[in-house]
Amino acid sequence: MFIEAVKHYRDVAPPVLACDIRDFIRQEVNHSREHLAFNRMAQEAGYDLSRIEVTVTETIDQTLALPPHLKLCITVALEHFTAMFAQQFLTNPALHADGMLGGPDLWLWHAVEEIEHKAVAFDTWNLATQDWGPFKRWSVRAMVMGDVTVRFLHHRIRDARDILAQDGITGWRAFAGQLRYLFGSPGILRRILPAWLSYFRPGFHPWDHDDHALLAQWDGQFGAQEQAEAAE
Repeated sequence: MFIEAVKHYRDVAPPVLACDIRDFIRQEVNHSREHLAFNRMAQEAGYDLSRIEVTVTETIDQTLALPPHLKLCITVALEHFTAMFAQQFLTNPALHADGMLGGPDLWLWHAVEEIEHKAVAFDTWNLATQDWGPFKRWSVRAMVMGDVTVRFLHHRIRDARDILAQDGITGWRAFAGQLRYLFGSPGILRRILPAWLSYFRPGFHPWDHDDHALLAQWDGQFGAQEQAEAAE
């Protein structure tokens, strides 16, 4: 869905943005492959993902049927969520990535790439709406983010409860555990709240949150790790 949303504008994009879109597509293809591998890993670990997959498929189909600019705006909002989560993963890996299915390297690698291309869909949105007035561009972007936030959190909290139920964790125990995880420790939603609110500021751009130093740190670590593995 993300790929189709930005690819629609690739042929009319200026050279630099067209190059960014191509890199975005390449990374998202790799991510799609890893998502499929991860789902197989979860299924092999004994989890039934069928109900979650039905919901995701229905949501994607509904989005793909929308006009190109709305499809792109939804992608922009979701890319902001992935960038916010990625920033938390890279800043506090011990809180968020350790112990996760697939191992921390999978999550941290994914987080690096999400931050690398976090502005591509947004820059494409600015291109697609270049003939709009500033208020219309901001108001549509803000309203779509509000709708995406409600739907995204509702679906992900429900999906997590589905998985928790398969581990025998239900009722108030599941509810309290989710509240603690989301708002207490590690408190992922509490930690991203300032970055989420910043999205509604007129004139916002994803790189207002400058993560270049964070990227350099993790690129260096993964590069050193790859060299060590090659040497072995």
